[in-house]
Amino acid sequence: MFIYLWLFFFVCSAAFAETAVCFQDQCFTVETAGTFEEQSQGLQFRTELAPDAGMLFIFSHDGRYAFWMKDTLIPLDMIWLDRDMKVVHMKENVPPCTHDPCPSYSPESPARYVLELNAGMVQKIGLKIDDVMRRVISHKP
Repeated sequence: MFIYLWLFFFVCSAAFAETAVCFQDQCFTVETAGTFEEQSQGLQFRTELAPDAGMLFIFSHDGRYAFWMKDTLIPLDMIWLDRDMKVVHMKENVPPCTHDPCPSYSPESPARYVLELNAGMVQKIGLKIDDVMRRVISHKP
């Protein structure tokens, strides 16, 4: 009986987990995209993104993952990070794509993660190549 109660509590609390990523003292609440379907959808068709929000794409292995802005309606900063969550490439102020074909944006070095934030955020927080991101999991009260 105890095992079932513990399992129920664990599953229910996991549903309320938030993921935050931080650079120094600047943190962002992010949605994670780990499956192919989530990664394909990304931030498409969104008309706004909270200033302290973003999307973190998580890949199973290192690669030079290219991104494009097809059907993405808000300008973004894209940040590629290696397996140690160190910034290896950035593309700032990427505009929405209004006409096909849409350009794609690729990193110069292999990456494991890609973080998308509102355009201008890289400059606002002073993010640089080799800065390290930390990931924080917290539970809502």
